[in-house]
Amino acid sequence: MIVQGIIFDLDGTLVDTRLDLATAINLMRADYQLQPLPLDTVTAFVGDGARNLVGRALEGTPVDVDDALPRFKRHYAAHLLDTTACYPGVQAMLEACAAAAIRCAVITNKPEAPTRKILEHMAILNFFNPVIGGDTTPHLKPDPFAVRLVLDRWNLGADDVVVIGDHDTDITVAHNAGLKAVFLTCGFGRRRAEQPDYIAGSMAEAASLMGII
Repeated sequence: MIVQGIIFDLDGTLVDTRLDLATAINLMRADYQLQPLPLDTVTAFVGDGARNLVGRALEGTPVDVDDALPRFKRHYAAHLLDTTACYPGVQAMLEACAAAAIRCAVITNKPEAPTRKILEHMAILNFFNPVIGGDTTPHLKPDPFAVRLVLDRWNLGADDVVVIGDHDTDITVAHNAGLKAVFLTCGFGRRRAEQPDYIAGSMAEAASLMGII
């Protein structure tokens, strides 16, 4: 597989954010005198944007999602760097892409501000141009709008770029835009009916698959 550009997901792909997301969700629930949710439960809710995450975490309660969403965002802003860390192989992959002049972007359903804060803290923000969050455009993945925006900015075709992610939305958004998808099994996302074009057990394996490292 020869590529000129790679579009990365964030959560479960570049960084492991599970514990910090669960902390923010459970602090938000505590604001409403609700019991905390297990880590695995919160993790299963991740991948479709902050509002959907909050809505799923409050399902079966009388709490209004629009009231709870800013509370979650405040808690997450205070705790998003407590335990979040890059997955093994990410730094090496990005350095190899830079050396090979392979363009890199991030498209995530997480809002852009915390996305940039995490990438900057991990010292990898400068590898990505552009960084598109769930509130950067009016469209969340799997809508292909952001992917097409990246292709236009890079002046590359769909055959020149791949999407790497750990969630069904990453597979679907790639296919919706005519790109191939590499699914990472080391993340915490999930696959549904849509099948990826390639499967990798780690970022290092994905890099090898594409002949980058």
